Amino acid sequence: MKKIAILVDGGHVRVYARRAGKEFTADLIEQLAIGCAKQSAEEIHRILFYDCGPYEGKAALPVSGNERNFEGSDRILRELALRPLFAVRRGVLKFRGWSPKRIPVEGRLLTDDDFRPTFEQKGVDMRIGLDMANYAANRSVELVALITNDTDCIPAMKYARRAGLQVSLVCIPGYRPAIELLAHCDTRRDVIWS
Repeated sequence: MKKIAILVDGGHVRVYARRAGKEFTADLIEQLAIGCAKQSAEEIHRILFYDCGPYEGKAALPVSGNERNFEGSDRILRELALRPLFAVRRGVLKFRGWSPKRIPVEGRLLTDDDFRPTFEQKGVDMRIGLDMANYAANRSVELVALITNDTDCIPAMKYARRAGLQVSLVCIPGYRPAIELLAHCDTRRDVIWS
């Protein structure tokens, strides 16, 4: 049986789960990841899940200047870390300010409710790249199944392929992969929500 590693970009899966009306849970992630393997021909070596915990901190609101406290739970990341075959790789979520909810912004005095916080995920694509390079170097798997839409992963995909690994881009329902990602993978796998 072919050994595979499944690399899951949590932010990417979260977006498409919401679009499909699915609750983003550890069970959903596990079912999706296990569904990436061809059961009769492939053995899952490991499932690596990449995501950030919620932003925790304080920020001044854009109009009033009052302080807003951001809190959240990393329960899903903790649950996944305890599941068989899973390893969780944490990036960092950075607060990047406030964005208007509607554009153009005009016609009345603005309030804090007219803005939403903007966050940026940092370090996830780098961790995906490092793990792909590690698999390419130690040859513990023959195939990497990658669930992402981040084109920053392309150099790692190219490296893994040059080292002899197969790279399969996993497509979840509703996702149209970037042409660049398709150009640098060996195969495409379509999976469905369970």
